[in-house]
Amino acid sequence: PKPSRFSNRLTVQAQFQSMENQNDLLLRQKFMEFPYVSPTRRELMVDLMSTLEDRLHSQLLPCTLPPDVRNFKNPNGSAEASLHIRSGEQSSPIDFVIGSWIHVKIPTGVSLNITSISAFLNSSTEAPNFVVELIQSSPTSLVLILDLPHRKDLVRHPDYLQTFYQDTALDTHRQSLLKLPEIKPYDSPSLFVRSAFSPTASMLKIDAEEGERLEEILRDHVSPAAKQVLEVWLERCAKEEGEKRVVGEEEKLELERRDKSFRRKSIEEDLDLQFPRMFGDEVSSRVIHAIKEAFGVI
Repeated sequence: PKPSRFSNRLTVQAQFQSMENQNDLLLRQKFMEFPYVSPTRRELMVDLMSTLEDRLHSQLLPCTLPPDVRNFKNPNGSAEASLHIRSGEQSSPIDFVIGSWIHVKIPTGVSLNITSISAFLNSSTEAPNFVVELIQSSPTSLVLILDLPHRKDLVRHPDYLQTFYQDTALDTHRQSLLKLPEIKPYDSPSLFVRSAFSPTASMLKIDAEEGERLEEILRDHVSPAAKQVLEVWLERCAKEEGEKRVVGEEEKLELERRDKSFRRKSIEEDLDLQFPRMFGDEVSSRVIHAIKEAFGVI
């Protein structure tokens, strides 16, 4: 018998779904390549992102960003970036997980490479978020930002400071890294950035004499610290039960106001200023709009 119109439609739908799945796989592979950084740094970023997605698998929705936002370039090809955002399930404390890499060829001949991963929680919990970012414009030096940024005032809530920072001994990672002669504290030029991170944040500048030494520091010191901080976040912050649950509607509303204010200001301080210079107005407008949608600050 001839196939029915309904079965033909099902076949077309299945083929279209298969193409969508294939495109999604290719775009995710492009993001996970971290193509412009060293093997050691690539391995670290892939490990961190894979751990996040594997451990939070049941709580995360698929990435729904358009293809021209998930991977994009500027008109002359001197800047390229990849973006990966997965929102959390409605019943999950995860708001969204975001990863990105940016590669920019600077006219002076050097390249700027930024790789970052962040995980944001929603107002069902007061627990801190997670962030790791590596900013490099030289083969022998880079800036590291590694932290669980707080979401409550630490002076007014000393129990919050005790639970998430003192009991977890987060400051030991920063102290251990600072024992290396190549590592010094990094002061961001942005007062907003400085105010947004916790007292235990590893905001550090690594200057090595040779690229091989930088790789060694990344492999033997930065990588273990980043993985341990992520493990603390997964075990103490990202779970639904117990002490992290917010009690009281007013406190929940205050968290929502604070989170939105932080996200909006982050975009203004960083993307709104830098993206048009890197990618041009058309591309940056498209990408920033998609990020604002994901951040809930449209």
